[in-house]
Amino acid sequence: MQLTPSIRSALAAGAAVTVLFAGAGAAAAAPATPKAPATAPAAATAHSPYAQLRPLATFSAERLATADLVAAAKWGTGSPIDDPAREQEVLKSVAEQARQLGADPAATTRIFRDQIEANKVVQRGLYRQWDANPAQAPTERPDLQEVRKEINRVNGELVRAIAASPHARSAPSCTPLLTVAAAQVRAERQLDGLHTAALARSLPSVCARG
Repeated sequence: MQLTPSIRSALAAGAAVTVLFAGAGAAAAAPATPKAPATAPAAATAHSPYAQLRPLATFSAERLATADLVAAAKWGTGSPIDDPAREQEVLKSVAEQARQLGADPAATTRIFRDQIEANKVVQRGLYRQWDANPAQAPTERPDLQEVRKEINRVNGELVRAIAASPHARSAPSCTPLLTVAAAQVRAERQLDGLHTAALARSLPSVCARG
């Protein structure tokens, strides 16, 4: 039986989620036992598809780390997790950065929409934890403006990684290679279930759809 591109894409996506994020949803509120890093492809040279995709996983995880600070800054203030005005500001900024780098603004915006939603996955998960166990709630409130400066820095790095990886993102090997990269990042950072689920949410738009 011949596999159509859509079926191949669905199978690849399903395999990626199974390999990297099995059980992430069930463990979202509890630390996950770190697993040994997946072996990077042998041909991961400086210009290989894997080397181009790895920074996307790395900076996605780095951006997710700021979600903890955003949640702590907003906790108890009445500020909503959803901030459409801020989100549009971010999307407009990254699209313009992409244009300046000669990258695809539409693809960049699509990837960043997932990044924003992933950030909110972490914030909502932390709110649930803190509501259930107030003793775990933050006792100090970070300066949200300072946190956003860090987010903007990571955004710039991520835009550059997107601009540097058009061929890797459109290649048939994108999904499995991105899965390996994300699995390594997950293990290196010892991400718990919540942040693993959020990392999964941040990456669906990285590989170009056929």
